[in-house]
Amino acid sequence: MVSGARIGRMRAVIVAAAGGPDVLDVSDRETPTPGAHDVLVDVVAAGVNFMDIYVREGHPPYARQTPFVLGSEGAGTVAAVGAEVAGVSVGDTVAWTGVPGSYAEQVVIPADRAVPVPVGVDPMTAAAVMLQGCTAHYLACSTHPISADDLAVVHAAAGGVGLLLTQIVRLRGGNVVATTSGGEKADLARQAGAQHVAGYDDFVDVVREVSGGQGASVVYDGIGQATFDAGLAALRRRGLMVVYGAASGPVPPVEIQRLQTGGSLYLTRPTLVDYIVTREELLSRTDEIFDWISSGLLSVHIGGTYPLADAARAHEDLAKRRTTGKMLLVP
Repeated sequence: MVSGARIGRMRAVIVAAAGGPDVLDVSDRETPTPGAHDVLVDVVAAGVNFMDIYVREGHPPYARQTPFVLGSEGAGTVAAVGAEVAGVSVGDTVAWTGVPGSYAEQVVIPADRAVPVPVGVDPMTAAAVMLQGCTAHYLACSTHPISADDLAVVHAAAGGVGLLLTQIVRLRGGNVVATTSGGEKADLARQAGAQHVAGYDDFVDVVREVSGGQGASVVYDGIGQATFDAGLAALRRRGLMVVYGAASGPVPPVEIQRLQTGGSLYLTRPTLVDYIVTREELLSRTDEIFDWISSGLLSVHIGGTYPLADAARAHEDLAKRRTTGKMLLVP
């Protein structure tokens, strides 16, 4: 038996075939029914991410069998709970990441992935920080735990992850060289706490200057192909290259000897799913993120909100880098 269950229809963004933004279609579907260990949520906002573009285009390993509802992140109000669910009730505000089908008016999520949103955090903000906030958190707190006086390069610092990552590095006592395309994006990076802002063509020189020639402790790279080689050159001896995304394309195969000649460097390609394996780990990250938001230590920049019907425009804006911060779809 499902508590609060209802029968009806909803709108969702469907990918009928892999392709460009034009394949996105908003259509009616039956309201999904939660299983015994699931909850049904009325979506307040769904996050738009570069990963959604990869999924829409059908790039391995993101390709899915069509048709399907796009999206994997959001926040909303619990409308129904499965028979075996404990600790989550109808009317609760929850957020989630890594749940397929989130570009919709309703979505079914596993109860153990439903993150309670505290009173001090509004649902729109919660939706904006689940994927990118947890990513920034694991990068700065786990992959390379920033310590006092570490110098970190944060690429695409005016983007959703970049703005949050810059702030978290600063919260942990580190220093940031932020890369942006300049203008408003450079201003946003400085507002987030970056002490040094550079372009993509000169950040190595800036790193060398501010580090006295030593190099950066870590490079956080969500761009990939276009910035990888320069990122290696920017590292200090035994520095760490963290490639967590590939907005410009995947990094080609790396000759391992380059790590030796670069100064016994380290290289990793992490992904969020491996840093929120258990519910306990997921909540430990989101609890700290929400605490920072509630206390005013972490600012969330929502750069644009779009109705479901404009999902294609949201993807175009993101792909063409016309955005800053986080983009949301609002049913």
